Amino acid sequence: MKKGLNRNQIKYIVIIAMLVDHIAWLFVRTYTWPGELMHFFGRLTGPTMAVFIAEGYRYTKDVKRYAARLAAFALISWPCFSLMEWNAIRPEFGVIYTYFLALLALILWDTKLNIVFRLAGIAVLIYLSRWGDWPYMGILFALAAHIWHDDKSTRWTVHTVICLVFLFLDMSAAMRYGYPWWAELFQAGTLMVAPMLIFLYNGESGSKKPFHKWFFYVFYPLHMLVLWALRFYVIR
Repeated sequence: MKKGLNRNQIKYIVIIAMLVDHIAWLFVRTYTWPGELMHFFGRLTGPTMAVFIAEGYRYTKDVKRYAARLAAFALISWPCFSLMEWNAIRPEFGVIYTYFLALLALILWDTKLNIVFRLAGIAVLIYLSRWGDWPYMGILFALAAHIWHDDKSTRWTVHTVICLVFLFLDMSAAMRYGYPWWAELFQAGTLMVAPMLIFLYNGESGSKKPFHKWFFYVFYPLHMLVLWALRFYVIR
């Protein structure tokens, strides 16, 4: 057994980060130092799980079943995400929807289609991700992890560039709306994903028990429903 943390263990860390992040959005005032810290920790989740989508694609025995599972849970989690975000059902989907599109992008990249058609199709998928959580970034992180899987230097350089570009865009948007420059600084938490996976992740999957495989799929919509109920119906 290699030293470090396996994929299951890393997943549980970022699932906790996601829970902390969602609690902050619903119950902690945005742009306060507690909120900034909680969201900074929460930035670990999206990029890490996108990287693991690329790994899942590489190692799955049945990519069609993998895609069908993501599609099904994207649909199941849609009303849960929408209720948590807006207290209403709206055409805005959760992060599993984005990961489903990311998987499609990886499949498309590996086809024998002309590169122009592949890039055009991926561009469409990236555009469609605007209706999901972690839009654009979720697909780009997965693509970087897949395309440069065997070139770790380029892989993590591209990953970091993606983080920096979106950090700059988010901070610029905040200032345009009258917020201070540091308002979106918590987005820099995405920069912690690369060192976490480089120095802590040992590349092993961990236990093959079904519990580990299904936990995130079940926990994701369930925790959003619980947080929504707490916010709107329990805590007054």
